[in-house]
Amino acid sequence: MQEYRLFINGEWVETQDGEVLDDINPSTGEVFARVHQAGPKDVEHAITAASAASVAWGKTQPAVREEILIKAADCLQARIHEIADVLIDEAGSTFGKAMFEASFVVNLLRSAAGEARRIFGETMPSDGPDIFSMSVRRPLGVIAGIAPFNFPFLLACKKVALAIAAGNAFVLKPSEETAVTGLKIAEIFEQAGLPKGVLNVIPGSGPEVGGRLVDDPRVKMITFTGSTVVGKKLAVQAAQQLKKITLELGGKSPLIVLADADLDYAVDAACFGIFLHQGQVCMANSKLIVEAAVYDAFCDKFAAKVKSLKVGDPRQPNTVIGPLIRGAQCQVIDRHVQDALDKGARLLTGGSSESNFYQPTVMADVGPDMQIYREESFGPVVSIIKADDHEAALYIANDSEYGLSSAVITNDLQKAMELSLRLEAGMVHINDCTVFDEPHVPFGGVKKSGFGREGGRYSMEEMTEVKWITIQMGKRHFPF
Repeated sequence: MQEYRLFINGEWVETQDGEVLDDINPSTGEVFARVHQAGPKDVEHAITAASAASVAWGKTQPAVREEILIKAADCLQARIHEIADVLIDEAGSTFGKAMFEASFVVNLLRSAAGEARRIFGETMPSDGPDIFSMSVRRPLGVIAGIAPFNFPFLLACKKVALAIAAGNAFVLKPSEETAVTGLKIAEIFEQAGLPKGVLNVIPGSGPEVGGRLVDDPRVKMITFTGSTVVGKKLAVQAAQQLKKITLELGGKSPLIVLADADLDYAVDAACFGIFLHQGQVCMANSKLIVEAAVYDAFCDKFAAKVKSLKVGDPRQPNTVIGPLIRGAQCQVIDRHVQDALDKGARLLTGGSSESNFYQPTVMADVGPDMQIYREESFGPVVSIIKADDHEAALYIANDSEYGLSSAVITNDLQKAMELSLRLEAGMVHINDCTVFDEPHVPFGGVKKSGFGREGGRYSMEEMTEVKWITIQMGKRHFPF
């Protein structure tokens, strides 16, 4: 049984006042590893180390930061199957999802390396005579990130890599369910030669670790990915400190299928967009809105495809539906399904679970009075909703407190562009599902899906401070 320690100031250290807890494999229920949990003294140690390291790291030449990030990408490439194995055993990822996630991060690290050279300021005209006016971007200092369990490697690395590229030091609190994955990030950056203290990884409970990171004045920014409930609390806590925060929160992402769409393609896109990683994806298209003319045909084709999806051992290459991270989520899905049935929805397939495995579930004839219409199930369950026309589909899509991702499948480009501009979402994908990301794009949502953007230069803007500098050439005339 492997035991994992905290990574603080470039050293692997035992917890000073926390616990050592079992890390459970959600597929088998067996103990995967034992992980040291950070306590108050450990959080203080990590912030102190990051604060000290941030001074020198903020002055490091872009070429040095670029080189370390490229080395990190190379180290990850050499260890990619090891990381995928951890994602399977710890997060319940299927083999395909684990390999995709690890491979994505290789490109993410290389993209972040390039961003180290693209931290741009600008010159601007001044109304004053003989004044040279310009802006520069400076690193914030210490940034803390709180990462989720669903894509624990990708979403944590997106925060870490771009913060480091911008010249910041970083303290990472991985999810309690996927702490080992977070510690593997520390291993890779240690191997790449990152100076001590620039990255610190401290697993632990949200209130014990996350709360202290938000409260500490040496931490200049919090970047959080997780539930809307927790995100609201962190936003209030950060506001009390006047601290910068970016939030990537929950979603109830709609996929609109119009009557002129290729139905077979639409079924494939919608299926991937909800059942990737058992539906534990913030941007999953859990709300399928289908124009009335093709509604019945779509329901039949979609249900038939879903019934063919294999549920089981995530290590088997043909498994599509692996385990949920925790069995309690099955009860949430059961509640949503039963409420919908009681109010007139039809169950086309699924609706049952065993241990942490929930059968892929399709609900048709879903209406706005049902919990599943509005609440995030975060599991392999999808609602199909009939719309009279594209305007009705748009209304249904926007009838949500969330606004993360969205998608439209149609062969009418005019209609697609019109809908994309009116959809209340941070991201719109035409003729695709809602699940899509790249290292350099502005990833993020609106409404209760959060605020701020992650990715490429958008992260660099969030993770730096703009400073205005002027140079008076000659002597300025003062009125007194």
